[in-house]
Amino acid sequence: MNCPFCTIDKGKTKSIQEKEHVLVVFSNPRLMPGHLLVIPKRHVERPSELNADERKELFDTAIEFQEKILTKFAKGCDISQHCRPFLPESWTKVNHVHLHLRPREFEDELYQKSQKGEKDLWKDLPQDEFKRVLQTLNLTKPL
Repeated sequence: MNCPFCTIDKGKTKSIQEKEHVLVVFSNPRLMPGHLLVIPKRHVERPSELNADERKELFDTAIEFQEKILTKFAKGCDISQHCRPFLPESWTKVNHVHLHLRPREFEDELYQKSQKGEKDLWKDLPQDEFKRVLQTLNLTKPL
């Protein structure tokens, strides 16, 4: 296995904090100033593969750093995780679960370059899709 997160050089990657189960580092490459990653130390590809202690520390740490960002650095902060096994690994895609924390500002560069037109992507949920997905997920009744 040649996972860049499993063999991470904490000095070179600009590590911020290390805990029992997770590491917090600056994202490189980054989408905006202050873009951080919260990475479990154990190699897994999906959050469901983490044990309860790892999962708790991963999400608690992400929330802790989101609050730091919101208090001291930016007016907004996105937290995201991507599971895209259909894409090959690359400089921007690693098959080791991690959470992105992206500081955000009103109409920032990410908004201007990629999200400005997103209102055209959103659609109302059709009833047939609602029923089909419920059935596919074995959820017979909505709440």
